[in-house]
Amino acid sequence: MLTFRSLLVLAALSLAAPVAFALTREGAVRVIDGDTLDWQGQRVRLFGIDAPERGQSCDRAGQSWDCGAWSATMLGRAVANGPVTCAREDTDRYGRMVATCKAGGVDLSRAQVQAGAAQAYARYSDRYTGDEAVAKAAGHGLWAGRMTTPEVHRRRAAPVAAMAQTAPAGCDIKGNIGASGRIYHRPGQRDYAATRIDLAKGEAWFCSEKAAKAAGFRAARR
Repeated sequence: MLTFRSLLVLAALSLAAPVAFALTREGAVRVIDGDTLDWQGQRVRLFGIDAPERGQSCDRAGQSWDCGAWSATMLGRAVANGPVTCAREDTDRYGRMVATCKAGGVDLSRAQVQAGAAQAYARYSDRYTGDEAVAKAAGHGLWAGRMTTPEVHRRRAAPVAAMAQTAPAGCDIKGNIGASGRIYHRPGQRDYAATRIDLAKGEAWFCSEKAAKAAGFRAARR
């Protein structure tokens, strides 16, 4: 279990500034989006939920609004409530820790779902489906209007991302499999731009060199 000791409460949050910071005894806990934290460079994906992506818009009363930014803001407010602890549940394909995290004893995943700031990710767990049903019936947050689910939003964006080889947020290390074996390339290295990632082959994007090495990749020499 990882423990993050908060020393300062987050400053006032606004929809225009969705990324929040909380100083801790060991480093900075940062909100990346509505279901992802960063701690000293390590990505932590909240277990059992799926939140709107950064830049994703939803519809409310016929008006488009930045629900991705709002979801991140809600998570930032929850993080500010106290010391953050995370218990690892799994590791995703990008090498990110998937964890149940709490702030001041409050389950952050549950808080996001109850506020209507994220969906229960039923594909992986039914832990928060009851909370989602209550939030949906009450019209909280995302359920106050119409939205494209985060999963569908990502699927629609995937062809464009594949053509551009856009790295996932904060995970820009390329794990390539070729004649020389399993090699990872960091931004700025000679072959980085020319390296294409094919997930179907077992290649992957990594958030840290540690994650790449744990998956069996070694660093490119140049």
